[in-house]
Amino acid sequence: MIRASLLRCLGAGVALVAVCASAQSTYTGYPNKPIRFISPFPAGGPVDAVARLMAPRLSDVFKQTVVVDNRPGAVGMIGIEACVRAAPDGYTLMIVSGSYASSAAVNQLSYHPINDVTPISMLGHTPHLVTVHASLPVASIKELIVYDKANPGKINYGSSGTGGSVHLATELFNQMAGTRLAHVPYKGQGPVLNDLLGGQIQLFIGSPIITQPHVKANRLRALAVSSAKRTAAMPDIPTVAETVPGYDTVSWQAILGPRALPRDITARWNSEVDRILQMPDFKARLAADGMEMVGGPPSHFLEVLKRDVARWQSVVKIAGIKPGA
Repeated sequence: MIRASLLRCLGAGVALVAVCASAQSTYTGYPNKPIRFISPFPAGGPVDAVARLMAPRLSDVFKQTVVVDNRPGAVGMIGIEACVRAAPDGYTLMIVSGSYASSAAVNQLSYHPINDVTPISMLGHTPHLVTVHASLPVASIKELIVYDKANPGKINYGSSGTGGSVHLATELFNQMAGTRLAHVPYKGQGPVLNDLLGGQIQLFIGSPIITQPHVKANRLRALAVSSAKRTAAMPDIPTVAETVPGYDTVSWQAILGPRALPRDITARWNSEVDRILQMPDFKARLAADGMEMVGGPPSHFLEVLKRDVARWQSVVKIAGIKPGA
């Protein structure tokens, strides 16, 4: 009887080893079909711009087509849910911005922003650029504050949606500068830019990737960058903190996968992304727009994500922001 029990246990152990070996071998040929790379914002915005810069390089290193899939709406939550609910097989991943953390501070989510995803890599971060329509008679942050207080309700600002990083960065400015800039939410930074250029809104604290070309063409006026220090890409533009001490916000971009993404696939993506971030042409292209490459292990991105969720929760509480506000 003892011998029979041992044989049964041995048989079960062999079966378990076979199952584990099978699970591991499932990913040895990865990838063997096209990969969907979800961008949860409309075409024309900064997230989409970086996704489309990365896609051909990812296709080269993976030897499979990496297709950018724009899924805009609800501050990125529609596209994020599509990735979160996807099979954790490495064929659906997403690129997100700092709005991923800020929206979690505002909205009731159908997913957990940390537990339901697999962090892969922090790509980089860049300061927001404070820009105004050329018709607004201000040329500095100080003049903006004075004008807003003398003309309450006259300045409308656009954001990529309620709870997004652009929205909360501007609300933080309101709280620290004592202004009352009025919020107009959109479904992405691309649509915000269109209305700013058209004069339907007057101010945008958004990505220099999409606004700086229009500043150079004198269609928009740049007032300041949002980082604590001036950026090498725009050294002549002052910081908000030079007028509003302590103000400091940056927008980051990162790559996530669904929860339970296999470790070997996570490690492969992290390694390949780090390699792309160091490509001279890729690095120079984004550095020209003020983005500083970061990279590093998934654990670093996880730490940033946890920190930002807590920070934006404080801003949301003070401002009394509600979903859809």
